[in-house]
Amino acid sequence: MITGELKSKVDRIWTTMWSGGIANPMNVLEQLTYLLFIKRLDELHTLKELKANRTKKPIEEPIFPDGANPATKTNFPAEQLRWSRFKDASPEQMFETVRDEVFPFIKILGKKGDADGEGGSTYTHHMKDAIFIIPKPRMLANVVDQLDGINMSDSDTKGDLYEYMLGKLEGAGQNGQFRTPRHIIELMVAMTAPKPKDIICDPACGTAGFLIAASKHLMDNHEDTIYQNASSRRRFNEDTFHGYDSDSTMLRIGSMNMLLHGVENPDIRYKDSLAESDEDDAEKYSLILANPPFAGSLDYESTSKDLIQVVKTKKTELLFLTLFLRLLQIGGRAAVIVPDGVLFGSSNAHKTLRKIIIENQKLDAIVSMPSGVFKPYAGVSTAILFFTKTNSGG
Repeated sequence: MITGELKSKVDRIWTTMWSGGIANPMNVLEQLTYLLFIKRLDELHTLKELKANRTKKPIEEPIFPDGANPATKTNFPAEQLRWSRFKDASPEQMFETVRDEVFPFIKILGKKGDADGEGGSTYTHHMKDAIFIIPKPRMLANVVDQLDGINMSDSDTKGDLYEYMLGKLEGAGQNGQFRTPRHIIELMVAMTAPKPKDIICDPACGTAGFLIAASKHLMDNHEDTIYQNASSRRRFNEDTFHGYDSDSTMLRIGSMNMLLHGVENPDIRYKDSLAESDEDDAEKYSLILANPPFAGSLDYESTSKDLIQVVKTKKTELLFLTLFLRLLQIGGRAAVIVPDGVLFGSSNAHKTLRKIIIENQKLDAIVSMPSGVFKPYAGVSTAILFFTKTNSGG
């Protein structure tokens, strides 16, 4: 649980950014995410160093390679890009290092493609538009100093910190985007118990909370299988996790989030899930975890025709459920958050969809949740639907 002390530290950092001229909360979140990401990279590299010292072997896949910065092709040693090295520099020196060396470096992480980044990771693809906008050396030094004072060795602290920062977004809750509390994500993941063979999708992934929780569950329960050989590792890093979103900033944050949690190249891409019909994705996934936006109603013209053929409605929550049924393989399962209207709505579309799930598929469980779960974003009463696609009832 986030403490009052941690909250006040984040509030102070937020105020520093705001008074320094970065007024848009989304920009503040993005810049802080970059800095937390840079700090975490240093922590991960330190762990690799400790392991190398213990085993008396070279560092495996070092994050900061020996020699020059591979991003800027300068003689600036990559070692100097580490948080623990630049944090004690003068504000002017730190600002130049972060802006001219560290930032270009984090934009190419995971790039295994050609010189233009073609064939690189999805992370590289989303990061190519990232911009460092902290305007003054003194402000950067102040923020780095404050972030350095937060102990983030505990993964729960990191998660709580992120939840709290996301909660400060005034824009959260617009377009029906609600941040899902972490304990609810963990409940849904525990109840669906992902296996190494699962192909997992969140068609409204935002900051990738569900995908991260699923990856953590797999690591905690099936680590031996994941790291059995090169092909099982590649499967975990490249083929297991799929997320779509129509907000490019969220995709960037989601990609960084996944990389920090040890998933190197998930399939996280820009897509308006309800508008684009993609035959390649039909019956592709064995597990869907999602909290789709409840944005009210959509324009018929922009909605995929094959979804409207099943349920004639403009309500996004009904269209998303129809989409999930299309994306799931036979035997695939879903855990989805829906507003109570889906369970009790009296329109023809509501009744049709309920009939499809209860008679044609297998409804495993409904977990009803109290109305305050999504405050401050919304007071709407919600439930979690767990169902399995059978196409033959059950």
